Amino acid sequence: MNLCVVGTGYVGLVNGAGFAETGHTVVCADVDQEKILSLQAGEIPIFEPGLPALVARNRSSGRLRFTNDVEAAVSDADVIFIAVGTPPRGDGGADLSAVDSVATLVSERATRECILILKSTVPVGTNDRARRLVDNAAQRVHVVSNPEFLKEGSAVADFLRPDRIVIGVLPGDDFARKVMTRLYHPLLLNKDRVVWMRPESAELTKYVANTMLAMRISFMNEVAMLCEQVGADCHEVRHGVGSDVRIGSQFLYAGPGYGGSCFPKDVKALVHTGRDHGLELELASTTDRVNDRHKGVLMRKLRAQLGGDVRGRRVAIWGLAFKPKTDDLRESPALTLIDALLADGAEVVAHDPEAGDAARAHYGDRVHIAESAYAAAEEADALVLVTEWREYQNPDFGRILQALRNPVLLDGRNLWTTYGLCELGFTYEGVGTAVS
Repeated sequence: MNLCVVGTGYVGLVNGAGFAETGHTVVCADVDQEKILSLQAGEIPIFEPGLPALVARNRSSGRLRFTNDVEAAVSDADVIFIAVGTPPRGDGGADLSAVDSVATLVSERATRECILILKSTVPVGTNDRARRLVDNAAQRVHVVSNPEFLKEGSAVADFLRPDRIVIGVLPGDDFARKVMTRLYHPLLLNKDRVVWMRPESAELTKYVANTMLAMRISFMNEVAMLCEQVGADCHEVRHGVGSDVRIGSQFLYAGPGYGGSCFPKDVKALVHTGRDHGLELELASTTDRVNDRHKGVLMRKLRAQLGGDVRGRRVAIWGLAFKPKTDDLRESPALTLIDALLADGAEVVAHDPEAGDAARAHYGDRVHIAESAYAAAEEADALVLVTEWREYQNPDFGRILQALRNPVLLDGRNLWTTYGLCELGFTYEGVGTAVS
């Protein structure tokens, strides 16, 4: 089939290249001409393991191309994906202006009966909203809700080997079901993972899934704070709780709070949806508040370690992206820490294996981005680990001890809790564990 993906951000690129890999002819379209020119030159604007090779392979085969002629791309397609941004508004709701623009364009330019797939994360009711926009199209346009569940850092694998594919279609729309079945067939040869449902259910499933995961993180971070007060160890608590098969062990790790492009935005959007319908989703809204508060935990700990005042102190930070294997800084706990340090007059030197350029663009000369992790630690009054990149998991602590001016290690991800660092001469503190 001929596929058109409108939007060449994270979701659009991975889905476009992924569907081309399964044999479809795909054009990824975007109004951002500079981005399209970069993609046509073989430059990938995001760091995602495996994506550059996937894009290059399918471009060379002729199955994948990029264009800024969105109108032409839409008019030639059997299936059109909406993969544009839906940023949060000031009230927490999603800005659907880009979604509306694409749906309107499809209504005006579709030359055949086609499928319009909502891949962007959108609130309940957007499918119905899009159907109203395409009602007057010259050709029948079927609107399907098909939210993405890709994890940054493993998105290519998630696409090619999905654990589930959620598809929301109107009851009785056999054409849409048939096309969607064919579309995903190559990914389902060993097991049918499609979960069919109504569009409203599909839209809500995305928000509920992310909010439930965020809720586990926020709850465990609160438990970690309690552990510090009562002398418990959050690692031991996590093992004890996670061994219950009804609960499981994932997303029970204490840390500096969640970030990224999905959890913060989606939790707020779910709360907003509830309020639109006269409901206060108290667990979801509390999850959001707890996370906002907990993002300050590293700064609070750092002040305590440095005598209550960080002014004039040099602080080294390892890890800037909100999680490993991405260069995405959006809502990263590292930014919360850096902003607080700068506001209090500290000097910040940071390192990240992939997000250094993004951090330079964000902070300019206010933050020094070191070329190596050890260079960041030179003459620092404290070293704070924020993002658990693999290269930080077993560093040369003797070298770190020599580099630091003050041997304070603040471990925001509890990577080093079992290494006996106090015996090496460090003052060491994790999250939810005793200070050593």
